[in-house]
Parts: sequence; structure tokens; C-alpha cells
Amino acid sequence: MSSPSKIALFIDGPNLYATAKTLGFDIDYKRLLKEFQTRGALLRAFYYTAVIEDQEFSSIRPLIDWLDYNGYSVVTKPTKEFIDAGGRRKVKGNMDIELAVDAMELAEHIDQMVLFSGDGDFRSLVEAVQRQGVRVTVISSITSQPPMIADELRRQADVFTDLVELQAKIGRDPSERPAPRERESRHRPHQGPERQTITAPNGNDSVLEEP
Repeated sequence: MSSPSKIALFIDGPNLYATAKTLGFDIDYKRLLKEFQTRGALLRAFYYTAVIEDQEFSSIRPLIDWLDYNGYSVVTKPTKEFIDAGGRRKVKGNMDIELAVDAMELAEHIDQMVLFSGDGDFRSLVEAVQRQGVRVTVISSITSQPPMIADELRRQADVFTDLVELQAKIGRDPSERPAPRERESRHRPHQGPERQTITAPNGNDSVLEEP
């Protein structure tokens, strides 16, 4: 009898939040973990997000704390502030490097990598992991208009799964009281009104704009 496939999840937090919101549902992270535990031996489930540290209360902190105590490896870093050409204060937070380093270090120990992101910057990472014999599944969406995933990333993946196909398995029941609340609303991955798009299916840096 063959041993179960070794799996690791890599979740680009703001990107997954934006995609689920565009599709009209919230992620139930407990159900998400259980779903992938049924698919093999789940070695790690990484969750990446930038945090605005100078706020008295960060709206994402309850989610981060819950994930940290419930089977996820949470990776955060402080955001950086800058002033744009129009003189507006903006906040920037990009976790691409952290995710890529973890994926490369773990690649020799896993059979499958599951990447929750549509950011085209990850295409080279997916290719590098595949060269080490790892099968890569990318989860995002082409159902939305415009699509939430960069075409080059979707083409590079061994398997592409539209997030909408997983809604019944990992979506939160709307009747349930949200605990924790997945409030990444202050952590918008790209410029624009109310997460209009993850703009970049071409994979620009994450830019967070103050409300």
C-alpha cells in the first residue's frame, strides 16, 4: 500500500480574501484545513499577510491569532508607509519573498504544493518547485470578471482549481456567526476601490490604501 501524498498549503491571505469576496462568500478556515487533510498527509498550512502595526487594533488580528492556534503556520511582517505621486498616504505589504523561500525549503519534503493566489509573480516559483518533482495546484478564480488569476500562473500550474468549485466545501455557512471575522479589508492587496480587482493578474506589488 502506497503512502499518502505529502501536501503543503501556501495561502496568500489578502489575495484569497479578495477572491472569495469577489465570488460572494467567506472562507471557513477550519473547513479548509479539514478538506485538505482528507487529500493526503498535510505537512504544513502557511498563511501570509502583512500587518499594520501602528494601529491600536488591527482588524485582522483576531483571524491571525485563531489561525495560529488552529493548525496554521502564520507568517506576518509589518507594512511600510509611503506617499504616492498625488500626496496620499499609502501602505504597502508584500509577502511574495517569504512565501517563495518557505516553498523552496519545503519542496524536497512534499509531493504536492497547493497555492492559494492568483499573483503572476508566483509563476517562476511554481516552475522552480515543479523542477524538484512537486505537483502544483493553484487555486484562484477565472469565474470573476476580470479573472483573479494571471494567465501565466494558471498555465504553469499542474492543476488549476477555481475557488468557486470549493465553496460548498470550504465556504462559511452564512447563518453562522463569524468567529473569527475574516476582516482583511484594511489589507487590500492592490490599489483601487473596494477590492475592485486584484488588478494584477500581472502580479504587481501589494498596495494597501487607507480608507
